[in-house]
Amino acid sequence: QVQLVESGGGLVQPGGSLRLSCAASGSIFSINAMGWYRQAPGKGRELVASITRNAVGNYADSVKGRFTISRDNAKNTVYLQMNSLEPDDTAVYYCNTFPPGLGTRGYWGQGTQVTVSS
Repeated sequence: QVQLVESGGGLVQPGGSLRLSCAASGSIFSINAMGWYRQAPGKGRELVASITRNAVGNYADSVKGRFTISRDNAKNTVYLQMNSLEPDDTAVYYCNTFPPGLGTRGYWGQGTQVTVSS
């Protein structure tokens, strides 16, 4: 059974920080690169950051230098540390394999809402 459970979102002021977590099924986590994606109201889902099995991260230009992706292979968990948050970062954040759908049969978790507002 596929499991992708995101947590850690919330309301934060511009310039603030949040750390997102995603617990994934071992069957998909251990063999895949993982990614964090987000979907803002009225927009399509976009890739924010990805991380290889060997923990090499890549980032969208819009978050480079502010966000850090990491993974704990022992816990089947991927993290997204978000600093210097901006209102444009407001979205529902999801994790999935990178690219999405590898062994997940199209499944997406419930996501976690991040709202950046003063």
